[in-house]
Amino acid sequence: MAGISAGAKCLAEGGERPIDIPSFRNAPPSRIQDFVLYFCIPAYNEAPTVGLLIWRLRKVFQEQPREYEVLVYDDGSTDATAETLAPYHKVMPLSVLGGTRVGYAAAVDALCREASRRTRYPRRDAVILLQADFTDQPEHLPELLKRFDGGADIVVAERPDDAPSVPQPVRTLRRVAPWLIRPFVSVAGVRDPFGTLRLYRVSVIRDLIKERGDAPLLGGEGWTANVDLLLRAAPHARRVETVELTPRYDVRSRETRVRAWSDAMALLRFARGARGRSVRAARA
Repeated sequence: MAGISAGAKCLAEGGERPIDIPSFRNAPPSRIQDFVLYFCIPAYNEAPTVGLLIWRLRKVFQEQPREYEVLVYDDGSTDATAETLAPYHKVMPLSVLGGTRVGYAAAVDALCREASRRTRYPRRDAVILLQADFTDQPEHLPELLKRFDGGADIVVAERPDDAPSVPQPVRTLRRVAPWLIRPFVSVAGVRDPFGTLRLYRVSVIRDLIKERGDAPLLGGEGWTANVDLLLRAAPHARRVETVELTPRYDVRSRETRVRAWSDAMALLRFARGARGRSVRAARA
């Protein structure tokens, strides 16, 4: 299928550190964009869907060739997530991190730091965060990339209000969440800062890491963590755009982990503590 590039074990730009990871290319070099996409997937007990997600990623980027790596953080899964992922190491550029339970925010933190560590060209490369439960569709990713190719540093996927098959706890939280954060934090131009599906230019992540040092890049869990990361990363971006994409709740095999009341209270506590932070976005 794909080979290992000669440059995969050379020194990184500037001779700072060696890179010892496989680089898979899905088309001749003339057809490949000169940047790498890092698909970052936090996973906790997602054995029924994580394999299908990765397989669909592979299919999409065979049809639209880009150089990419898949980074999965196994957040202490107690099901067959690890076993499900194992065969994919042979057919695509997959790395599995973690193995102990750290929570969603720490898993995303680790994935972002690993992508930043691996990149050779942070201004060219991108991190794409997506969920392992298959609600984020790989077929939607070209819409994020169009805006990235057009110069956006952050692309936020917003969910439509009338998305089909939305679980009731999600629908309830979607209804109240904007009202909870609006008095305290400004997210001008971004209607839905709560979802996971995002693209970040790696240089934005790297600048955030420099700012935060050893402190966490984001805090909280679930939707709170997603808002926190956006608010922290946006000041490092020259351009933030949004695109409306419909998640597929109907293909997820498990119940939602959203708990409307407790998650709403967590959002309120976060927003009060984050008073005054803002995002500026150019609408897609």
